[in-house]
Amino acid sequence: MPYQARIDTPQSLGIALQQARMASGMTQRDLAQQLGTTQKYIWELEQGKESVAVTRLFEALRATGATVTVTIPEGDDGRG
Repeated sequence: MPYQARIDTPQSLGIALQQARMASGMTQRDLAQQLGTTQKYIWELEQGKESVAVTRLFEALRATGATVTVTIPEGDDGRG
């Protein structure tokens, strides 16, 4: 059954990405190849490595009272 996660930090975003990737049956390498990037970059995203853009995005969301949630399908391979 799908579940929702509230996203309010780069770390929670990374955890959600990792859970979604794993639920889809993809490895970091698979996702990197699909996106045309490196496995290291996917690892950094999943670790919640902060960047100026992401940090400012969460600051702006908090300032406006907005929240972000993701719905992660459990066990969906996501590959159609």
